[in-house]
Amino acid sequence: MIDGTIENALNDQIEMEARSSHFYLAMASWAENQGLNGTAEFLYRHSDEERMHMLKLVRFVNERGGKAVIPALASPQNEFSGLQSIFSSLLEHETKVTASINEVVDLCLSRKDYTTHNFMQWYVAEQIEEEALARNILDKLSLIGQDKGGLYLFDRDLEQLNPEA
Repeated sequence: MIDGTIENALNDQIEMEARSSHFYLAMASWAENQGLNGTAEFLYRHSDEERMHMLKLVRFVNERGGKAVIPALASPQNEFSGLQSIFSSLLEHETKVTASINEVVDLCLSRKDYTTHNFMQWYVAEQIEEEALARNILDKLSLIGQDKGGLYLFDRDLEQLNPEA
């Protein structure tokens, strides 16, 4: 049976992953409406990936004898000033997710729940990749600046970029 305090922390993490999926979906919709189809496709895939992170937590909580709570979600931000804004927001959000995951890991150690600690290591590794990907994209956008041709190529290339890579 899962410790109640850890169950609550995991349910909070479920909500965070669900909000992530929702947030990236809003970004994808905005990008698609701006004609940034490559960026939109990348963000739609990223939204799906975040939903899978949530489902993995839901199943883990339930398998451990807890009760996963599916959260109600507020509407995310729907307007952005450009790609720099989108990916800056994405990086900021991912650093918050990392901090939340680290808190869960710390709680697992303090409560000697090594099973959940072990499970959470996948999320720790995933967050390293998520933050690195966002930083890499921001670096590319910084190099491009306002060059329309560069933005076109960036958008086209982003469509091929796997968010899990």
